[in-house]
Amino acid sequence: MADLLDGALILLLLSVAGGLVRVGLGPTPADRMMGAQLAGTGGIAMLLLLAVQMDRRAILDVAILLALLGAFASVAFVKSLGADGTGDPEEDP
Repeated sequence: MADLLDGALILLLLSVAGGLVRVGLGPTPADRMMGAQLAGTGGIAMLLLLAVQMDRRAILDVAILLALLGAFASVAFVKSLGADGTGDPEEDP
């Protein structure tokens, strides 16, 4: 079981690295945000696997907190750029 978890952690680490490359290279802000979301999701998955592997329930709380912060970050990104890149999509033009 430990070997399977180690393999999954390595695959998730490669996924997070790919997301961080996308954050660095861009080219658009939406690409950077999607890369950050991928890195965040992979990081959360790695924390969940580590919590199971190390039998530490406190790590689960950290993973839940990071998931909540990731959701808020994506909402903030959408509200800052809007659908056409001009601002808050909920405001009247």
